Amino acid sequence: MAKTQGHGNPKWSREETILALELYHSCEGSFPADKKKVEALSSLLRSLPYHASAARNDSFRNFDSVSFKLLNLRSVATGLGLSNVSEMDRLIWAELGQDEKKVLRLAESIREGAQTLEGIQEEIDDDLEFAEGKAVTRLHNIRERNPRLRKKLLAYRKQKDTMYCDICSTSYVSSNESIQDAMFEAHHVAPLATRESKITKLSDMALLCANCHRLLHRAISVEKRWFSLKEAKELIYPL
Repeated sequence: MAKTQGHGNPKWSREETILALELYHSCEGSFPADKKKVEALSSLLRSLPYHASAARNDSFRNFDSVSFKLLNLRSVATGLGLSNVSEMDRLIWAELGQDEKKVLRLAESIREGAQTLEGIQEEIDDDLEFAEGKAVTRLHNIRERNPRLRKKLLAYRKQKDTMYCDICSTSYVSSNESIQDAMFEAHHVAPLATRESKITKLSDMALLCANCHRLLHRAISVEKRWFSLKEAKELIYPL
Protein backbone atom coordinates (compact mmCIF):
# COMPACT_ATOMS: atom_id res chain seq x y z
CA MET A 1 0.00 0.00 0.00
CA ALA A 2 1.27 3.47 -0.82
CA LYS A 3 2.66 5.17 2.22
CA THR A 4 1.46 8.76 2.16
CA GLN A 5 0.15 9.40 5.65
CA GLY A 6 2.09 9.37 8.86
CA HIS A 7 2.04 10.72 12.38
CA GLY A 8 2.98 14.36 12.44
CA ASN A 9 2.54 15.00 8.72
CA PRO A 10 0.96 18.47 8.39
CA LYS A 11 -1.75 19.33 5.91
CA TRP A 12 -0.69 20.63 2.54
CA SER A 13 -0.21 24.40 2.64
CA ARG A 14 -1.39 26.88 0.04
CA GLU A 15 2.04 27.28 -1.52
CA GLU A 16 2.65 23.51 -1.61
CA THR A 17 -0.70 23.05 -3.36
CA ILE A 18 0.18 25.77 -5.88
CA LEU A 19 3.39 23.90 -6.73
CA ALA A 20 1.38 20.71 -7.15
CA LEU A 21 -1.09 22.54 -9.39
CA GLU A 22 1.77 23.72 -11.58
CA LEU A 23 2.85 20.09 -11.99
CA TYR A 24 -0.75 19.03 -12.65
CA HIS A 25 -1.02 21.56 -15.49
CA SER A 26 2.26 20.32 -16.95
CA CYS A 27 0.78 16.81 -17.14
CA GLU A 28 -1.81 18.00 -19.65
CA GLY A 29 -4.23 15.28 -18.58
CA SER A 30 -1.66 12.50 -18.84
CA PHE A 31 -1.56 10.20 -15.79
CA PRO A 32 0.42 8.78 -14.16
CA ALA A 33 2.55 11.91 -14.17
CA ASP A 34 6.15 12.00 -15.30
CA LYS A 35 8.12 10.18 -12.60
CA LYS A 36 11.08 12.56 -12.65
CA LYS A 37 8.82 15.60 -12.27
CA VAL A 38 7.01 14.01 -9.32
CA GLU A 39 10.31 13.12 -7.67
CA ALA A 40 11.62 16.65 -8.23
CA LEU A 41 8.54 18.20 -6.59
CA SER A 42 8.76 15.73 -3.71
CA SER A 43 12.39 16.75 -3.11
CA LEU A 44 11.50 20.43 -3.23
CA LEU A 45 8.60 20.07 -0.79
CA ARG A 46 10.74 18.07 1.62
CA SER A 47 13.41 20.78 1.50
CA LEU A 48 11.14 23.72 2.33
CA PRO A 49 12.15 25.23 5.68
CA TYR A 50 8.75 24.98 7.39
CA HIS A 51 8.35 21.31 8.20
CA ALA A 52 11.84 20.28 9.31
CA SER A 53 10.56 17.74 11.84
CA ALA A 54 7.90 16.25 9.57
CA ALA A 55 10.39 15.99 6.71
CA ARG A 56 12.24 13.34 8.70
CA ASN A 57 9.31 10.99 8.08
CA ASP A 58 9.62 8.88 4.95
CA SER A 59 5.93 9.47 4.30
CA PHE A 60 6.19 13.26 4.25
CA ARG A 61 5.54 14.61 0.74
CA ASN A 62 7.04 11.47 -0.76
CA PHE A 63 6.49 10.23 -4.30
CA ASP A 64 3.17 8.57 -3.48
CA SER A 65 1.97 11.60 -1.53
CA VAL A 66 2.64 13.95 -4.46
CA SER A 67 1.04 11.49 -6.88
CA PHE A 68 -2.13 11.34 -4.77
CA LYS A 69 -2.20 15.14 -4.59
CA LEU A 70 -2.19 15.27 -8.40
CA LEU A 71 -5.08 12.81 -8.48
CA ASN A 72 -6.94 14.96 -5.95
CA LEU A 73 -6.49 18.00 -8.18
CA ARG A 74 -7.68 16.01 -11.18
CA SER A 75 -10.76 14.99 -9.21
CA VAL A 76 -11.55 18.63 -8.39
CA ALA A 77 -10.94 19.64 -12.01
CA THR A 78 -12.85 16.85 -13.74
CA GLY A 79 -15.06 15.20 -11.11
CA LEU A 80 -13.37 11.88 -11.92
CA GLY A 81 -11.53 9.56 -9.56
CA LEU A 82 -10.96 10.31 -5.89
CA SER A 83 -13.70 12.03 -3.93
CA ASN A 84 -11.92 12.65 -0.63
CA VAL A 85 -10.19 15.91 -1.54
CA SER A 86 -9.21 18.70 0.80
CA GLU A 87 -10.78 22.11 1.11
CA MET A 88 -7.42 23.61 0.14
CA ASP A 89 -7.50 21.69 -3.16
CA ARG A 90 -10.96 23.07 -3.92
CA LEU A 91 -10.02 26.63 -2.96
CA ILE A 92 -6.82 26.64 -5.01
CA TRP A 93 -8.57 25.17 -8.04
CA ALA A 94 -11.43 27.67 -7.79
CA GLU A 95 -8.94 30.54 -7.65
CA LEU A 96 -6.20 29.38 -10.00
CA GLY A 97 -7.33 26.29 -11.86
CA GLN A 98 -8.10 28.19 -15.05
CA ASP A 99 -5.16 30.59 -14.90
CA GLU A 100 -2.05 28.59 -15.79
CA LYS A 101 0.08 31.71 -16.38
CA LYS A 102 -0.58 32.99 -12.87
CA VAL A 103 0.16 29.55 -11.43
CA LEU A 104 3.49 29.54 -13.24
CA ARG A 105 4.38 32.99 -11.89
CA LEU A 106 3.39 32.07 -8.35
CA ALA A 107 5.25 28.75 -8.48
CA GLU A 108 8.38 30.48 -9.77
CA SER A 109 8.22 33.00 -6.94
CA ILE A 110 7.74 30.23 -4.38
CA ARG A 111 10.75 28.30 -5.69
CA GLU A 112 12.84 31.47 -5.77
CA GLY A 113 11.79 32.26 -2.23
CA ALA A 114 12.67 28.77 -1.03
CA GLN A 115 16.07 28.93 -2.70
CA THR A 116 16.86 32.42 -1.44
CA LEU A 117 15.81 31.57 2.09
CA GLU A 118 17.67 28.28 2.35
CA GLY A 119 19.30 28.17 5.76
CA ILE A 120 17.52 31.31 6.97
CA GLN A 121 15.48 30.65 10.09
CA GLU A 122 13.81 34.06 10.35
CA GLU A 123 10.26 33.72 11.60
CA ILE A 124 7.30 35.73 10.36
CA ASP A 125 4.09 36.46 12.20
CA ASP A 126 1.25 34.13 11.24
CA ASP A 127 -0.97 37.16 10.68
CA LEU A 128 1.48 38.66 8.20
CA GLU A 129 1.64 35.82 5.69
CA PHE A 130 0.65 36.83 2.16
CA ALA A 131 -1.59 34.75 -0.07
CA GLU A 132 1.43 33.41 -1.96
CA GLY A 133 2.71 31.65 1.18
CA LYS A 134 5.60 31.89 3.60
CA ALA A 135 8.43 31.62 1.08
CA VAL A 136 7.20 34.56 -1.00
CA THR A 137 6.32 36.59 2.11
CA ARG A 138 9.80 36.15 3.52
CA LEU A 139 11.44 36.89 0.19
CA HIS A 140 9.31 40.03 -0.12
CA ASN A 141 10.32 41.20 3.35
CA ILE A 142 14.00 40.54 2.75
CA ARG A 143 13.96 42.49 -0.51
CA GLU A 144 12.16 45.43 1.06
CA ARG A 145 14.73 45.51 3.87
CA ASN A 146 17.64 45.58 1.43
CA PRO A 147 19.67 48.54 2.77
CA ARG A 148 21.06 49.46 -0.66
CA LEU A 149 17.60 49.60 -2.21
CA ARG A 150 16.25 51.69 0.65
CA LYS A 151 19.24 54.05 0.46
CA LYS A 152 18.68 54.58 -3.26
CA LEU A 153 14.96 55.20 -2.72
CA LEU A 154 15.62 57.73 0.03
CA ALA A 155 18.19 59.57 -2.10
CA TYR A 156 15.75 59.65 -5.03
CA ARG A 157 12.90 60.99 -2.91
CA LYS A 158 15.14 63.63 -1.31
CA GLN A 159 16.20 64.78 -4.75
CA LYS A 160 12.55 65.05 -5.79
CA ASP A 161 11.66 66.77 -2.50
CA THR A 162 9.04 64.11 -1.79
CA MET A 163 10.19 62.83 1.59
CA TYR A 164 6.82 61.83 2.95
CA CYS A 165 4.79 58.66 3.44
CA ASP A 166 2.85 57.79 0.29
CA ILE A 167 -0.16 56.74 2.38
CA CYS A 168 -0.52 59.16 5.29
CA SER A 169 1.66 61.96 3.84
CA THR A 170 3.56 62.32 7.11
CA SER A 171 6.95 63.93 6.60
CA TYR A 172 9.78 64.07 9.10
CA VAL A 173 8.60 63.72 12.71
CA SER A 174 11.95 64.67 14.21
CA SER A 175 14.00 67.83 13.83
CA ASN A 176 17.16 65.77 14.38
CA GLU A 177 18.55 65.22 10.88
CA SER A 178 20.63 62.23 11.98
CA ILE A 179 17.52 60.14 12.73
CA GLN A 180 14.87 61.61 10.41
CA ASP A 181 15.19 58.92 7.75
CA ALA A 182 14.61 56.11 10.26
CA MET A 183 10.83 56.48 10.03
CA PHE A 184 10.70 55.52 6.36
CA GLU A 185 10.63 52.06 4.79
CA ALA A 186 10.56 50.80 1.20
CA HIS A 187 7.47 48.98 -0.09
CA HIS A 188 6.91 47.11 -3.34
CA VAL A 189 3.83 48.54 -5.04
CA ALA A 190 3.15 45.21 -6.82
CA PRO A 191 3.57 41.64 -5.56
CA LEU A 192 6.76 39.87 -6.63
CA ALA A 193 4.81 37.07 -8.28
CA THR A 194 3.16 39.43 -10.81
CA ARG A 195 6.30 41.22 -11.95
CA GLU A 196 7.83 40.08 -15.21
CA SER A 197 11.31 41.36 -14.31
CA LYS A 198 13.23 40.34 -11.21
CA ILE A 199 15.11 43.65 -11.25
CA THR A 200 13.63 46.11 -8.76
CA LYS A 201 13.28 49.64 -10.12
CA LEU A 202 12.72 52.72 -8.00
CA SER A 203 9.43 53.13 -9.84
CA ASP A 204 8.40 49.78 -8.32
CA MET A 205 8.80 51.18 -4.81
CA ALA A 206 6.75 53.38 -2.52
CA LEU A 207 8.05 55.22 0.53
CA LEU A 208 6.01 54.48 3.65
CA CYS A 209 6.28 55.31 7.31
CA ALA A 210 6.80 52.25 9.48
CA ASN A 211 3.26 52.47 10.87
CA CYS A 212 1.50 52.54 7.48
CA HIS A 213 3.81 49.85 6.14
CA ARG A 214 2.88 47.52 8.97
CA LEU A 215 -0.84 48.25 8.58
CA LEU A 216 -0.67 47.70 4.82
CA HIS A 217 1.10 44.35 5.20
CA ARG A 218 -1.52 43.28 7.72
CA ALA A 219 -4.30 44.22 5.30
CA ILE A 220 -2.64 42.30 2.46
CA SER A 221 -2.31 39.27 4.71
CA VAL A 222 -5.85 39.37 6.08
CA GLU A 223 -7.57 40.02 2.76
CA LYS A 224 -5.21 37.72 0.82
CA ARG A 225 -4.87 40.26 -1.99
CA TRP A 226 -2.69 43.19 -2.91
CA PHE A 227 -3.73 46.79 -2.22
CA SER A 228 -2.83 49.75 -4.38
CA LEU A 229 -1.68 52.87 -2.56
CA LYS A 230 -5.05 54.48 -3.27
CA GLU A 231 -6.88 51.51 -1.78
CA ALA A 232 -4.52 51.52 1.20
CA LYS A 233 -5.24 55.18 1.90
CA GLU A 234 -9.00 54.56 1.79
CA LEU A 235 -8.67 51.54 4.07
CA ILE A 236 -6.30 52.95 6.69
CA TYR A 237 -7.54 56.55 6.69
CA PRO A 238 -11.18 56.50 5.55
CA LEU A 239 -12.87 59.85 5.21
